[in-house]
Formats: sequence, structure tokens, C-alpha cells
Amino acid sequence: MRHERRAFYDVPKSIYRGDRRQRATEESLTRLLVDGPTMFHSHATVVPCLLIQNGDAAGRCALIHDRNLPDYVQVAFFEAQPGLRDVVGELCNAARQMKAGARRLLIGLNGHLNYGAGILLNHFDEPPVFGFPYNPAYYPDYFAGLFCREAVSFRFPLRGIYDWINSMNGRLETYGITARFLDKRHLRKEIELYTEIDNRAFSGTEYWYWSNRDPRENFELFHPFRHLLRKEHFLFAEKDGRPIGFLLWYPDFNSMVGPGREIGLHHLLRYHLTNPLRTVRLAEVALLPEYRRSPAMAIMLQKSLPVLERTGYEICEGGFIFTENRSSIVMTQRYIERGTGVRQEPYRKYGIFEAEL
Repeated sequence: MRHERRAFYDVPKSIYRGDRRQRATEESLTRLLVDGPTMFHSHATVVPCLLIQNGDAAGRCALIHDRNLPDYVQVAFFEAQPGLRDVVGELCNAARQMKAGARRLLIGLNGHLNYGAGILLNHFDEPPVFGFPYNPAYYPDYFAGLFCREAVSFRFPLRGIYDWINSMNGRLETYGITARFLDKRHLRKEIELYTEIDNRAFSGTEYWYWSNRDPRENFELFHPFRHLLRKEHFLFAEKDGRPIGFLLWYPDFNSMVGPGREIGLHHLLRYHLTNPLRTVRLAEVALLPEYRRSPAMAIMLQKSLPVLERTGYEICEGGFIFTENRSSIVMTQRYIERGTGVRQEPYRKYGIFEAEL
């Protein structure tokens, strides 16, 4: 068993050997979910699997059946050498052996949307922004012919956004809505507020593959990154003292980590002492349904962007949006166009694939 577990974590090393684009900054999350135990395991079964070719481990994944998403067996943390035969058939057979009663195989969801999702479909020649997946160009070919639900991210310069937000100072009607930074002294309580908003904001039918979270799961997710998390990375919008939304962003830590490397103590020290990073990821924005047409988003931007401008960040890449969620895509394009004067088209594309079991 120990040998197989070691082989599981060695698979990416063999695939990405010599690849200057790949980063291993997500492997700590893989270990969290595969090795456990976590709160996620209280309602999910996680089975690490190896794909064997000629007696050697040539691929890996974790099969996950989450009882909060009972219709699916998820294929998470997929990695594979090129040229493997009947990968989908092998995955389906392994999923059926779990006897979970699921009806579909879901390839590319890593346990939950908050943990990460997607098989990269383009821009294979660039390193990923921290928190986004990366894979070789041949991965999508393994799933050709399957139903693919696509998601996109937007990438844009921040200079015009800074100028636009600064021009709104004193002119934005707030309707009593304010914004504040994260209180790291009470991180558990803040994560409870974040989880409550998350669950209410994303439980609608337009948010595919969402399942409601327990605050303890999200605390386990944030805890390993607590030394990287600054209070200004996480904002809450409030109305009459009650949280109604949040905005989460963080720097692209991948840009200071070498190929195949995880974030270490020296990276942490470099970040806090000199912060050489110039790209940020707008990871998640959520508003309670009744406040989606309010100025809460603009108010949180007005609070956060001066911090980004002072720090010298130049580029932003947003979290992915499912292409079926037209309202979010239109809103994102509208905000970017107001700041940059250019209508931005999606930058990176991702796919989550489904197959019948």
C-alpha cells in the first residue's frame, strides 16, 4: 500500500519532467483530500487509483463519491502519460466497482468547486496562475466524444481598472453598504460567514456541480495557506452590519515558484519581505441573491483596488465562469470594458467531462 501511494504521487513527476510550465503548488491540496482524514471525508469516499501500462504506473486519479453529489463519481487529480488505451473505459469500470449507485462519471472536478476543477483546453504554453489547473495538450483527447461543460477565465491589465475605480470616489451611491477586510484574529468565525454566503449564493441551478459546504471543510482548505493569506485578500460587503457578499483575491504565487516545485518557507519569506509578484487572481466573488443588482461589488473593488495599486500589481486573471452562466460573463465583460475600454474575450478555457456509468 505504501508503495502504491508513493507511485501515486510520483506520476506527475514523470509526466512533467523537464516541463518549465508546470507547478506543483496544488499537490498539498491533493494530499489533503487523498490522505485525509478531513471533514470532507465524513460525507465522501476517496479512492486513489493508478493507471498501469506495461506493469508501470502511467497515470493516476482519485475516484470520489460525495454523498452531497450522489449522481456522480468524480475523477479528480487526473494525470496520465500519452498514448494510454481506453482511459475512459478503465475509469468507468473502476467507478462501477465502488458500487456507489452513481449514474455518471465526472472528469475534472477535484472533490468540490472550492478545491479546484477543470481540464485545461488551451494556453498549454504558459504556466498556470496559482489555483488554476495545468495539463499537457493531449489530456482533452482522452475524453474526446464525451459531453464537455466548458468554463472560461478572463485576463486583463489593472491600470485602467485602477483609474476607473479612482474616478468613482465620492460619486458612488452606496445605499448603506460598506466593505471591510478579513479579521484574521477570528479566522474560524470569518470562514463561517464566508461559507454561509457561499452556500446561499451558489446553490442555484445555474451553478453546476455545486454542493453546500460545512464551515469546517473550508477552514481545513484555508488553514494550510494561512501564512500566505493577508487580511486585504478577503473582503466582506455588509449592509447594516450583516455580511451580504465577499470578494477573495490572492497573488499569483506560482510566478515565484520554480517548475515542479511546491511553496516552501523561502518562498513565504520572499513574499513577505519583498513581494516580487505582479499578477493577481480574482478567485471568487459572491453576493446574496437579493443584492446582486446592488453596488456591493463596486464597493468591494473600491476598497481593495487601492491596496493592489500601491503594491504594484499589473495583471488580474479572474476565477473561471461556466459558459452557460451568461449573466456572470456579461457582468465581468462589462466591468473590464468600463476600466480598460476594451471588450475582453475569454482567455483560458477549461472543461469538465461527463460519461454514463
